[in-house]
Amino acid sequence: MKCNIKEYEDGIIIDNLKDFNPVHIFDCGQCFRWNREEDRSYTGVAFGKVLNVKEEEGRIIFTNTNMEDFNNVWFDYFDLERDYGEIKDVLSKDPVLREGIKFGEGIRILNQDPFETLISFIISANNAIPRIKRSIELISQRYGKYIEEFRGKKYFAFPSPAELSVATVEELKECKVGFRGKYILDGTDNILNRQIDLDEIKSLPTENVKEKLMKIKGIGDKVSSCIALFSMRKGDAFPIDVWVKRVMEYFYLRKDTKPKEILSFADNKFGRYKGFAQQYLFYYARELGIGKEKKQNNRK
Repeated sequence: MKCNIKEYEDGIIIDNLKDFNPVHIFDCGQCFRWNREEDRSYTGVAFGKVLNVKEEEGRIIFTNTNMEDFNNVWFDYFDLERDYGEIKDVLSKDPVLREGIKFGEGIRILNQDPFETLISFIISANNAIPRIKRSIELISQRYGKYIEEFRGKKYFAFPSPAELSVATVEELKECKVGFRGKYILDGTDNILNRQIDLDEIKSLPTENVKEKLMKIKGIGDKVSSCIALFSMRKGDAFPIDVWVKRVMEYFYLRKDTKPKEILSFADNKFGRYKGFAQQYLFYYARELGIGKEKKQNNRK
């Protein structure tokens, strides 16, 4: 990462950071704990820390942090070691992706906490993004540790498996998760009792990771792909949701193509970078409504 990093009283300023746009990063469907502020910055919670991120005159400003946390938490979380220029060069050989990359040029895939990501994407199934975010916030407030008050708002960490294990299905319904409560508890129990070791399976090939994750009730191919891509560094995972299906059919394939055929095509077309291709295509399709035939809710 070739840029200039300076510490100031309440945070970090980064000059000349390429391939980093907060809007693209936080609004591309990969995370649910970041919210846009009136000044167009974003405030969010990750790994028990509260951070505000803003782009201003070509600089990226991280507020409410220090150099130690930047090095130990945020550098890896924002995937700053990775050369996205190289990924873009490879994917831009495809004319469709070339346009998608121009549209979402500042996307970076976050390296999120695996357990939080697992529960978050169980909640995301057949759900709207505002409701997903609300449920995660309620769960954090009810079961997670209080972190701090920042700019007049209280923030809570996402609960650990042990903290979430005390929840009941009825309590989770109060957190607006609907029918997903039993799946949340099944996932929590699997992780807490180490029937699935999230740290251990990270080293497995992507398909094996997905296979392990899909042993948990409520996790299918799309959700397991999201968990692998957004928390286990599996850049070849390719989640297929309604928007990705639409854009793939619109530009590359016939209508009503089966997900397995879409995945096979993506594998051949985008190779080891197909997870990054997915993010560019998802953001491109959703923001422009590509392939949208009639009004739809903002669903994952």
